[in-house]
Amino acid sequence: TKVGDLHREHVDPIEFKISGEAGTYKRITEVLDCWFESGSMPYAQLHYPFENQKMFEQGFPAEFIAEGLDQTRGWFYTLTILSTALFGKPAFKNVIVNGIVMAEDGKKMSKRLKNYTAPDDLMETYGADALRLYLINSGLVKAEEQRFSDVGVKDMVRRALLPWLNSFKFLHTYASVDQWNARDHFLLSDNITDQWLLSNLQTLKKNIAREMEAYHLYNVVPALFTFIEDMTNWYIRLNRPRFWGEGLTDDKKKAFSTLYTAVRELSIAMAPFAPFLSEHIYQELAPFAAKTQPESVHLCDYPVTEEKLIKPALEDAVNRMQQLILLGRQKRVQENIKVKTPLRTLSVIHKDQSLLSEIKKLEEYIMGELNVKEITYDTDEAKYINLYAKPNLPVLGKRLGKQMGQYMKAIQALKAEDLTRLEEQGFLEIQGEKFTLDDFLIFREAKPGTSALSNRLISIDLDCRLDQSLVREGLAREVVNRIQKTRKDMGLNVGDRINVQFTCEGELQDAIMDHLDYIQGETLAVSLATGEAKEEHQIEQWPLRLSVSKV
Repeated sequence: TKVGDLHREHVDPIEFKISGEAGTYKRITEVLDCWFESGSMPYAQLHYPFENQKMFEQGFPAEFIAEGLDQTRGWFYTLTILSTALFGKPAFKNVIVNGIVMAEDGKKMSKRLKNYTAPDDLMETYGADALRLYLINSGLVKAEEQRFSDVGVKDMVRRALLPWLNSFKFLHTYASVDQWNARDHFLLSDNITDQWLLSNLQTLKKNIAREMEAYHLYNVVPALFTFIEDMTNWYIRLNRPRFWGEGLTDDKKKAFSTLYTAVRELSIAMAPFAPFLSEHIYQELAPFAAKTQPESVHLCDYPVTEEKLIKPALEDAVNRMQQLILLGRQKRVQENIKVKTPLRTLSVIHKDQSLLSEIKKLEEYIMGELNVKEITYDTDEAKYINLYAKPNLPVLGKRLGKQMGQYMKAIQALKAEDLTRLEEQGFLEIQGEKFTLDDFLIFREAKPGTSALSNRLISIDLDCRLDQSLVREGLAREVVNRIQKTRKDMGLNVGDRINVQFTCEGELQDAIMDHLDYIQGETLAVSLATGEAKEEHQIEQWPLRLSVSKV
């Protein structure tokens, strides 16, 4: 007899035996809806009100419950109905609702159809942390349906886990070489990028605390991604020369102290989301720690914001700096000029003089990233950029209908200051109608005689004219690049000295001789001279042969 038969109205008793003992199943004559039992959970689990009254009162209503979207008319409903009837209030303060996971083809996951990869296989390939981050960062935590994709799990490794691990490896490698540790060498820093990273870290911790308090898991992981990007692709890249310098100087101690703080606190902040990599990095950092620490990252107090370290103006300035660097790279691509070739002048343009003053503090880094000799600043964007707008017809045509014609002329007549105000406040009123950024297509065109580029955050004018000295300096940088690649291929340590022999001709040879000291300094070459060389390279139209040997 099937177990389901026990729920039928008329069923005969069933004889059974367990370990040789005979017994009889009997149907209970009155069975209340099982969903009533689920709604009774807050009380039944403590046998309230017959006992545990104080414990119940301390924990009711619950801080949060979590279940799938299909429970909206099930558990969520019965909990609310019963608690309202009994106490006049809900049984929970917050509810985290997850959506339904579907296969990538939109169908229900099915063992028969084999339209999904087994979780064990996914974790074996990409790690459990990647799977967790993918799910937390998906629409599932917003009660949305999610078509599960293996590529999405893989992307978590690329976007978050590998950059975060690489930042730790960078710190571990160079701190070990210089024998730096937080007990003896920790220094607070006045370096502007150090202050920016620590400010960014505090802002991250503040935002995580706010979003977690509101149970907005979907806002937490994107903020972590942004910080990892800032730490790896901006802070470390901008400050590599500080870590590579000779000796354990005070400036290098400050750089190590800043990066150590960021990596360690990020690992503690990430512990609930990526518990395994967080633990690995935490344990590997233990030898560098300032004092005895808990034996596991999961025993640490969650990081608390240090408000005094937050510098909003500096964070804004670095954000604009990042934008102008991206614009500068875009301009170089347009002009087909490699980053290794220096340019004379970059003009940074924004109407806010105070913002330009903050950006000026970062001038050294901008010059290094865009490889320019000089930076100037200007508040008059109108000299460089034509700013104008056109209506977004698919959006506005549907909304305005026959009125579209009268607004068309008004939109096209908007002045630059109107569009700037729209971008700053997010809306604009025209003839009694409210418009948002989505209603317009905003264009920025360089004025004749300029080499300007612009987005809504910053504008630049990059002088892309080249002369012989700039070309030769660019070629010297390419030579440095080839020697450094050879060092890496030979497995040399970062501090190893080398001898270099080379053969080449024409402009490339002139470039090497003009910049001999620079090339030797960048590659730790004790000697750099013409002679017999075997390894072949190509720099533009010139062949180059190199031989590198460890001193």
